[in-house]
Amino acid sequence: MRSSEPFKFYDGIVAVPLLFIFLIWGVYWFEIRFGYDFTTAGVYPKTLSGLKGVIFSPFIHSSLRHLYNNTFPLLILLSALLYFYSRISLKVIFYGILLSGLLTWSFAREAYHIGASGLIYVLVSFIFFKGVFTGYYRLIALSMIVVFLYGSLLWYIFPVDNDISWEGHLSGFITGLFLAIVFKQKLPETRKYKWEETTFNEDADPFLQHFDEDGNFIPESEWLQRKRMEKEHKTNDKD
Repeated sequence: MRSSEPFKFYDGIVAVPLLFIFLIWGVYWFEIRFGYDFTTAGVYPKTLSGLKGVIFSPFIHSSLRHLYNNTFPLLILLSALLYFYSRISLKVIFYGILLSGLLTWSFAREAYHIGASGLIYVLVSFIFFKGVFTGYYRLIALSMIVVFLYGSLLWYIFPVDNDISWEGHLSGFITGLFLAIVFKQKLPETRKYKWEETTFNEDADPFLQHFDEDGNFIPESEWLQRKRMEKEHKTNDKD
């Protein structure tokens, strides 16, 4: 069940990533077990038959290494998306797969493009840019973590290796940025401390009263003596 509140744990945070991993591993096992090759179900640019890969390509992988390399990033990034962006997470996944696949189909090389790496780039891009755009401290921290873990992926949106679909990576990155701009996420109210309030009176704060106008700490005995003198002064003024 999806949570209506941000930053709340619910079953889907575990269930959805595990289901996705189960599907991609299940498809690969089926190919090996029964001798099938689903590569032709991937995205093949600028052909009508190649459009089916927009939906099917994220679940098809060329090798065990390819599958393994996509498994852990998907687990981590999907879980982060579902936890921090619960209300829009499923839309990000659905439109991320759809739009990145269509973009790949529109301009990529004439070859079959398969694998979940396009979705990984959608998630990395979305989580990073959305955190920056919101300015919310938790989401900014999440953006920095994503950069630390997956910042090196940026190189692979360029044609540095002909054996990888850099077009799919670039499409995922652009799609993630687009979705970060389009989709809105309700954020919890930021806690406001007393010292941040415009009506806050520093002179009435017991803690700040222990410091003089230069920021020097006033010992307890001296502070009590000052309070007694101020009280006596106020009493004399009334008289």
